Amino acid sequence: MTRSIVSATAVVGLAIGTLAGAGTSFAAAEPAVSAEAFGTLATHNFGLTGTQAKNVQRWLAPRYDYTGDNDGLLGTQSWKAMQRYLAAHWRYTDPIDGIPGSDTIKALQKFLRESFDYTGPIDGIAGPGTRAAFARFADSHG
Repeated sequence: MTRSIVSATAVVGLAIGTLAGAGTSFAAAEPAVSAEAFGTLATHNFGLTGTQAKNVQRWLAPRYDYTGDNDGLLGTQSWKAMQRYLAAHWRYTDPIDGIPGSDTIKALQKFLRESFDYTGPIDGIAGPGTRAAFARFADSHG
């Protein structure tokens, strides 16, 4: 994630002029370009392999409007589609923002408990049990 933020800052700096001439005031300023302009900056596969993540993306595409690439990287668009699924079936009520925060993980854990042998707490932490159940879900859709 740090590398992505640094890369985004570098692109913004180059667009303004040069990084060498930007000065310290530029370094403290917020980037004027949104993360969406650069595509997915952060992925959250939660332990899934690329193949497993592709399975999830294929499952999401026709059902929950996943229109991104089937690239095996669960980024913003993948998680927006997953949040739409969780909102429709598992009481996810936060914004559909593509950020898999604790409420997204709680809803995912409820889903995984129902059908994919998740036995841990509904705590919003994607720990080993959540990751293993998420892998079982992904494998079942390969």
